Amino acid sequence: MSVRIVMVETTHPGNIGATARVMANMGLTQLCLVSPRSFPDPAATARAAGADHILEQARVFDSLEAAVSDCGCVIGATARRRSLAWPLLDAEQAAARLVSEQQSIDCALVFGPEACGLSNAHLDLCHAHLRIDVNEAFPSLNVATAVAVMAYEFRKQSDLAASESAVQSTEEVAPMTMGEFDQLMSHMERVLSNTAFLSGPKTKLLRKIRRLLLQGVKSTQEVNILRGVLTSLEYALGISQKQPQKRAQNNSNTPT
Repeated sequence: MSVRIVMVETTHPGNIGATARVMANMGLTQLCLVSPRSFPDPAATARAAGADHILEQARVFDSLEAAVSDCGCVIGATARRRSLAWPLLDAEQAAARLVSEQQSIDCALVFGPEACGLSNAHLDLCHAHLRIDVNEAFPSLNVATAVAVMAYEFRKQSDLAASESAVQSTEEVAPMTMGEFDQLMSHMERVLSNTAFLSGPKTKLLRKIRRLLLQGVKSTQEVNILRGVLTSLEYALGISQKQPQKRAQNNSNTPT
């Protein structure tokens, strides 16, 4: 799946070329043009500054409906505040949504004509609207500049998502079972019973410890780390390993 940049009724071919250039800069390849005033055009080629492949692959449509008919997520850029309530995203939110949605469906980021932007009819074809945060006294962005802002934000959000995915994949471990957790608690009680920590009434305190650990311990690996700590304390305290509850320790693959 992918994200396409859709330019609607672009007046100046130079803006098409500038858009192609920034798309190539940011790794985007799909450019769709809806009823451009002039394309192909030497001005577009000149402003593309070598991103000719983007222009050569660009698809031209007669309507926005046709350009986004196969897209499951369409976000339209607008500088104006609309009277109708509609999901309104800033640049970061829009880019993050596109990064997420493109995993399963084709997506489109739509920009309107230079003079007036997208019409209400165009925006009605969108799942959400995008408003780039600019100076309220001068809110109108050049269309190629708006594409540049969003192409950069999309690349940044894509890199962030890739980094998070890599971290998650390296940290994937077997989830803790309650049997393993019960063995951890038995081990904990055995060690603490040989210290002054459980010198008084212990049932309520052990329940609090259990609740505390349940909030943070999630994996078998984390259980084994804690049991390794407890085992080291047993050696340091000279606690005999041969006690009735030793079975729980033997079943835990505790590192020593």
